[in-house]
Amino acid sequence: MESDRNKIIIVDDDITNLTVGKNALADKYDVFTAPSGAKLFQLLEKLTPDMILLDIEMPGISGYEVIRKLKSSEKPAEIPVVFLTSIIDPESEVKGLNLGAIDYITKPFSRELLLKRIEVHLLIEAQKKELKNYSQNLEKMVSKKTETVFELQNAILKTVAELVESRDNITGGHIERTQEYLALFINFLLSHNIYADELGLWDINLFIMSSQLHDVGKISIRDNILMKPGELSDEENAEMKKHTTQGIMIIEKIERSTPESAFLKHAKILAGTHHEKWDGTGYPFGLKGEEIPLQGRLMAIVDVYDALTNDRPYKKAFSHDKALEIIKDGRGIQFDPKLTDIFLLYEKDFNRVKESMGGAEGFR
Repeated sequence: MESDRNKIIIVDDDITNLTVGKNALADKYDVFTAPSGAKLFQLLEKLTPDMILLDIEMPGISGYEVIRKLKSSEKPAEIPVVFLTSIIDPESEVKGLNLGAIDYITKPFSRELLLKRIEVHLLIEAQKKELKNYSQNLEKMVSKKTETVFELQNAILKTVAELVESRDNITGGHIERTQEYLALFINFLLSHNIYADELGLWDINLFIMSSQLHDVGKISIRDNILMKPGELSDEENAEMKKHTTQGIMIIEKIERSTPESAFLKHAKILAGTHHEKWDGTGYPFGLKGEEIPLQGRLMAIVDVYDALTNDRPYKKAFSHDKALEIIKDGRGIQFDPKLTDIFLLYEKDFNRVKESMGGAEGFR
């Protein structure tokens, strides 16, 4: 049965020092001896001590060389090392401490002093391990809590988004597909280092999650407009366009009601700008070019692609190729040219996602 006592290795080329040291410590600790640095490393292959008492002046490999090798290896680097020396030299002490030793004990040593110094350092090491374990457990708890909060936020957003979609008597296909398109889009942009600096500042998971609310403002649009089977009149179209500003207002109301609203930052931008156009003719603000936030420019393409390739109350679904023609024609007019080029470059991947997720009705 393995002992639960602390294990200590004494390394010294002098057999007398090894014997004296072992006899002094044997009552309290499991003591192992090594007459050289080479023997120490052989011993370390079989056991991991709680402390190493290391002589500095040894033939072959000196104590300094031994500690350098110890500290360069992952597992041995954590073993506390106390130097044993008959040299009383501040420069040597500083050198040893800089190499990673935790203390010096001068030879010849008294039994009481040796025991007390070892006891103190083992206590410190135990407290360090306890603090490290506590820190690791705390990180796990925080990570789990963060994950739980993220899941809760996502569930809330998904519920609100599905409520909006249910008014049109459709499934969640539009939201799920646009989320998949956005994730795909961002990966392609990063691989080409396009808008990488800005994307690097985002929490991408939070952005994808927030995209579920891009059409939340439609919850305020009257049924006779939202579900109208034909084209909208000018008056009805003007009313429909209000879903962008209504979306901003709804999200701002949620922000005022919760102390933790950072996860809604992307959602508000998406809701308010996904109908802006590159040439400045979009709504609701008439933003132009890169005045339009990147979130809105991304959503503009995937939202239109999904609208074109799925049935709407006022039209049947277009083919993938037809949708590509329309998006290509909108390059530099409705859509960001850089984003359009990436979308067209990887159009087969977007089509693959569309086909794998099946057809579903979308929104206006």
